[in-house]
Amino acid sequence: MAEILRLSPAICAYPDETYENLKIEVVLPGVEKENISFKVVEDGFYVKATKEGVEYTDSYAVCCPISPEKATATYSNGVLKVNVPYQQPFEKAVDVKIE
Repeated sequence: MAEILRLSPAICAYPDETYENLKIEVVLPGVEKENISFKVVEDGFYVKATKEGVEYTDSYAVCCPISPEKATATYSNGVLKVNVPYQQPFEKAVDVKIE
């Protein structure tokens, strides 16, 4: 059985010009789109991608809460581009009943 090389992909994460969205770019050379798994949670994201003999995998924390349900992604020329809006203040706020 062939051994799999496990690597951490090259990642660049930064806010957009208006500081409303987190932009994430993941470099996955030679990986087919159907072999990529990208998951987002409120405080981070996880990527796993495979191609013959190589597995790219890692998880990352983000400093400001994001809205995972609003994430969008495209994949072209070996680069996965993800756009995730930052949570607006009070977006996930819960009313507390005062007794």
